This record gives sequence, structure tokens and C-alpha cells, in this order.
Amino acid sequence: MSSRTYCCVSASTTSSHATSGFGLHRSHRTERGDYGTHEREWSLRPGSIAGRDGWIDRIWRRLGFWPKFLGGNLRLRPHTETGLTRTAQTNEEGGYTMPSLPVGSYEVTAEKPGFKQQVRRGITLVVAQEAVVNLTLDVGDLVEKVTVTEDTPLVNTTLSSVSGLISQQQIKDMPLNGRSFNDLLVLNTNVNDNRTNTAQGGPAFSIAGKRQETNRWTINGMDYIGTNSQGSANAPNGMSDQLLGVEAVREYNVLGHSYGAEYGKRSGGQVTVVTTSGTNQWHGAAFEYLRNNHLDARNFFSSTEGAPPFKRNQFGGSLGGPIVRDKMFVFASYEGFRERLAQDNTAIVPSAQARQGLIPCYLANPTNTATACPDRGAYVPAPNLVPGILPFFRYWPAPNGPELLQNGLPTGAALNFANPRRPVNEDFGLLRHDYNLSAQDSLSTNFTADRGNRNDPQDNPIMIQRQANGLYTLSAQETHIFSPTVVNTMTFGYARAWADQESTPTEPSAFSF
Repeated sequence: MSSRTYCCVSASTTSSHATSGFGLHRSHRTERGDYGTHEREWSLRPGSIAGRDGWIDRIWRRLGFWPKFLGGNLRLRPHTETGLTRTAQTNEEGGYTMPSLPVGSYEVTAEKPGFKQQVRRGITLVVAQEAVVNLTLDVGDLVEKVTVTEDTPLVNTTLSSVSGLISQQQIKDMPLNGRSFNDLLVLNTNVNDNRTNTAQGGPAFSIAGKRQETNRWTINGMDYIGTNSQGSANAPNGMSDQLLGVEAVREYNVLGHSYGAEYGKRSGGQVTVVTTSGTNQWHGAAFEYLRNNHLDARNFFSSTEGAPPFKRNQFGGSLGGPIVRDKMFVFASYEGFRERLAQDNTAIVPSAQARQGLIPCYLANPTNTATACPDRGAYVPAPNLVPGILPFFRYWPAPNGPELLQNGLPTGAALNFANPRRPVNEDFGLLRHDYNLSAQDSLSTNFTADRGNRNDPQDNPIMIQRQANGLYTLSAQETHIFSPTVVNTMTFGYARAWADQESTPTEPSAFSF
């Protein structure tokens, strides 16, 4: 029996089997805009920034404004999902920024006495994006309004990193065999699927030509780690070799290289996952997916006449909405995975004669009665046979294939073709809570859990291999806005992954003499 455990607190994870460490992080940044000029100051402590939604995965999410007027007022109209509102004023250079915004759609209003009010709608922020929105006010009465609706996505012009977004629409609409959301990673040109070249299951992607072990996964700003029975996996991996939770994932981004220093710990790709949150409207879903062998073709090497028995059920649901409108929101999701897959198995078992205590002889000597071998290849009683061993042959399946020969002579062994079923059970759950305490403070907590088990049939019918694993993440984040240029984020998080593997007898009595 072997057991491996990985855990980390905040953003501390190592290759040891059990690690932990605390890390509270505060960050401060100032910016000033001069039609595109930025000056940033970072204050980083050991560890990493863990954020929610708008600044998820160690990057500041902001709207940058460079309107051609000074001293104007800007108002970020309600976040269409949660009613979030921000107000600010341009600086002496006519520029302004609004940091730490959740992902989603926004409406920005700019106004100044003596100028027409301008409204910019359809602004959509996604994970790992710094969107720049330029506003220009025309001379006129303040009661007059100019409305501009964005009809194309905002282009990221402030970051040099190579990245690829997997949007909510893609996750919901594109076909996913097994409903594993990480399969969409290959939609990015710099991602290669290496799962066929590795013995371990779960995510195994090479990003920007780097080894899969160098990638880093985060969910809502917290490390999303995994392990296996050998303790060699650092990416999240369920017992079903899927990443469950499609209903819970809003979007995720893949950073290949040239990303900022805020993405630490690993030199490979950075996969940043943002989960769905509650909104001002109650929303949810219930689902059941069934896959079986009715339309499957028979494997060429299969011992059965048709396709082996197969049945997979994936079921669950999600629900989110307001506890207090515009203030407090909750979202929960559950997905269950049940699979019974018959696997083609060829085993070497005792032949029908060997099950009776007979073995083949090879040195024919009819005149020597001591050897009792009248002819080469003939079956004779095994010498010094312990009769008590014969009942144990019942633990081997009866041969249903040809007897194995060596140089044309029997060996006492034969083949058995079987299709033992491999049961796989896995459950995934997520609970998220968001609370807008005030215009300056917000709090978010997230908890995810994934636990599964499976039994792998062995060629040795007496033993069966049992495996189990679990992935857990817990994070809490509080954000306080001191001023338009000073934002403080404090995060606490805990992540743990464990795996067990053991071989047990199918019948303990088989080892009783």
C-alpha cells in the first residue's frame, strides 16, 4: 500500500509528499496615464497573489481610461451580473484606472460640465486581461448623451504575454467527450496533448514547448494541485482521468510565456481557471449524460463477439443567485461520475489437465517406471503433489482459449479471455460565496472538492488493485479600495491532494492454509 499527499497553504507547494506554509499577501500599485503611459509599482511578498474573478491568478484586472479631458467624473455602471458600481475621477493628465474588477460585462459613463455625457456599453472583461477603454467628450450640454456600444471584443494592448482564452460560450457549447473541460486547452496553438505519451492519467499538456511538469494550475487564484499513487503529478487529475465541473467553470486562460513576475512558482504554462458566481438572477441547471456500448464497434483484438459492456453516467446540477440583491451571492455545483467499463483481458491460467494435478513430461522412457513418462508431452501425475493445493485452482478462471505450446509440446498452461468490469466512481462539488460589504470592500470565499475511487482488475485473479484520490481547495479573499490608485488584497488559501493505492485479495480465504 502506498499513499502520497500534496498540500499547500496560500500559494506554497513543493515536490514533497506533504507540504504546507502560510502566506498572506498585500499588493499596492500606482498608475498614471498620459494617453498610454503607465508607471507601476509592485510590492510582492513571498508566495503569490491569489485573486478572485477579475484579478484571478495573480494579475491585476483593470479598466484603463485616457479620456481627452481633465477633471472629469467616471462612473462604472453596474456589473450586469452583480450590480457592482464604481465611481472615480480622472487625474491631472486625463487618465484613470479602475483595478480589481470581476470578469463580466460593464457599462462606463464619463461626464463633465460643459460636455456631452458619453456612455460606453458592451465592455467585457475576461480573465488575465487589461482592457483599455478610450473616451472622448464633445462640447455640449450635460443632459445630452452619446452612447457607444462595443461590437467587437477589446484587444489586449497592455500585456506582452502569449495567452489563449477559453470562454464560457466555448465551454458550454463545444462537445466534450467525458465532459472534461481541460480538453479545450488544445484549441490554443501552443498547447500539445501528451496524455498518450505518459503512463499517468489526467492533464498532461505541453504548453509552449515546455514539459508538462512545469505547468501551474490555479482555480479562483488558489493552486489547483493533484497527485497520483507515485506522487509524481502536480496537475489536478480525477480518478476518472477527467476534470469534472463543467457547469462550475466560467472561463479559463492559458499563458504560454512572456507573462509577468506575478505568475510564479513554475516556468511552464499558467492555466488560470475562474468559476461561475452567483448573480442577481437565480440560475441553474440539471443534467444527466449517458454513454454506453450500443453504438460502439468491436475492438479488433477483443475476445467478445460484440463491443465489450460499457456504461457511463454523468449527472448533477448547479444553482446560483442572490441572498441579498446587489450585495451577497451564492453559487453551488455538483457533478457525479459513474462508469462500468469492461476491459479486454488475456490471462495465462492452468490448463484443464493441470487443474487436476497433471503435468506434461518431456523425457520419454517407457522402460523406466520411476519417471512414468511413456511419451513426450504426455500428462502424468505431478510428483510429490500436496492434495491441499488443488482446491486453490478454483481461484483461477477456467481456460477458454488454446493451450500454450513450447516446441510443439504442451506446457500445462492455457489462455483465458475475459472482460472484467472496472468500476469508477467520482464526485465533484463547488461552493462559492461573494459579498459586497461596501463600495470599498468585497469578500469572496471558495471551496472545491473532488474525490473518487476505482478498482482495476489484474491478470492475477486472486488480487485486485484499488485506487482512490482527492483534491481540495479552500480560499478566502478580502479586497479594500483605499483610493482610486491604492487597492489592498488579502488572501488566505489551502489546497491538498492525496492518493492511495493498494492490492487486496478478492477472497481473503484464498490465503488461508
